[in-house]
Amino acid sequence: MTISVVGIGGSLRADSQSERALRIVLSGIADVGGKTTIIAGDDLVMPFYDPSAAERPAMATRLVDELRAADGVVLVSPGYHGTVSGLVKNALDYVEDLREDEYPYLDGRAVGCVATAYGWQAAVTTLTALRQIVHALRGWPTPLGAAINSAQVEFGVDGNCSDAQVEQTLRTIGQQVAEFAQARTR
Repeated sequence: MTISVVGIGGSLRADSQSERALRIVLSGIADVGGKTTIIAGDDLVMPFYDPSAAERPAMATRLVDELRAADGVVLVSPGYHGTVSGLVKNALDYVEDLREDEYPYLDGRAVGCVATAYGWQAAVTTLTALRQIVHALRGWPTPLGAAINSAQVEFGVDGNCSDAQVEQTLRTIGQQVAEFAQARTR
């Protein structure tokens, strides 16, 4: 059975460092035969989540539908002032629309978490925030997460990472999401 994983992340900057990191994590999933979908950059531009709204914009409906069908999830956020970006947090707020599902929120799904920031403090606190959000949404953060200091590591337009160890860590996170998802298919 082929597993399906949704990658969410990036910033409004097209092809941002965090989006490039997300693509490396997703390549780790593809390496083991998983199907991936990416929701990044402009795809994350949605109205603020409003639980009382009767209708959802098309992008929010797509996000929720992709998550509903996903066996695993990857979250990559830039660190903005020491925490998750507003774009990523708003996307995660839409997970509330899964509350009535047979598997509510991110229940039973492995979730890989990565934070990128220009400095260690923001990268580490953002990774911690992502992992706490995943716990609150009943997901299973992978044992390995990554806090990446963008002052020391760069992701090139060719998709390569300037640090081979960081690149391997990102691929490993993807592989952990895929392996858990394969073991836990519903």
